[in-house]
Amino acid sequence: MPFSGIGIIIAIVVLFLVAALKILREYERGVVFRLGRVIGAKGPGLIILIPIIDRMVKTSLRVLVLDVPNQDVITFDNVSIKVNAVVYFRVVDPVKAIIEVEDFLYATSQLAQTTLRSVCGGVELDTILAHRDKINNEIQSILDEQTDPWGIKVISVEVKHIDLPQEMQRAMARQAEAERDRRAKVINAEGEFQASKRLSEAAEIISAHPQALQLRYLQTLVEMSSEGSTTIIPLPLDLLSLVKKPE
Repeated sequence: MPFSGIGIIIAIVVLFLVAALKILREYERGVVFRLGRVIGAKGPGLIILIPIIDRMVKTSLRVLVLDVPNQDVITFDNVSIKVNAVVYFRVVDPVKAIIEVEDFLYATSQLAQTTLRSVCGGVELDTILAHRDKINNEIQSILDEQTDPWGIKVISVEVKHIDLPQEMQRAMARQAEAERDRRAKVINAEGEFQASKRLSEAAEIISAHPQALQLRYLQTLVEMSSEGSTTIIPLPLDLLSLVKKPE
C-alpha cells in the first residue's frame, strides 16, 4: 500500500510537470490565457503553465508566404485579365494576432485578394505591364496599413503572372509589329538622307577635280568586266564631253 501510494503521487507529479512545462522554439511565442484573460506572450524557451487554469496558443514569428490565387480583374481601360500574386508577411505582435482576428492567415488572404482586384482595376493595362513595381508597392502599402491592427507586418507583395485574353495578345503583337515597321522605315529614311548628303559631297569633289571622274569611270569598268557575262565598249570621256545638247 505505501508503495502504491508513492507511485500514485509520482504519477500525479509527472502529469503535472507534463501539463505545466512547455518548450517554445526560438521563432515561436505563446499567448497565455489565464481563466480566459490574456496575460501576455511568453517564450522562447521553457515556460510554466498552471494546469487547468492556463491555456496557451502558439504563433510563429517567421516570415509566412501567402499565395494569392488568380483574380478576375477588369482594368481601367476595360480589359479583362487574370492576375495572381504572392504576399510575404510576419507576425510582429502575437497578442494582437490572436485576440484581434479569428484567423489572421485567412483574413490576410481575403484582404490580399480584394486589394489586388481593387488596385489592378484602378489602372490601365499598360501600367500593370510596364510599372509592376508601382503596383506591388501600392498593394503592399494598403495591406500593411490594414493588417497593422492585427499585429501583422506585410514585408513584400509581388505580382507573379498576368494572363491576357487571346484577342489582346494578338492586338499587342500587331502593335509591336507596327512599331518595328515604323522604326525600320525611320532608319531607312535616315540612311537615304545620309547617303544623299554623301553623294552631294562627292559630286562637289568630282566637279572640282575632273580627274576623279576618270578614275571612277575606270573603276566602274573593272567592276562590270569582272562579271564575265557583259560586253563592254569603253568610250573616252573626252569624246563624251564633245557631245552637247541641242539648243
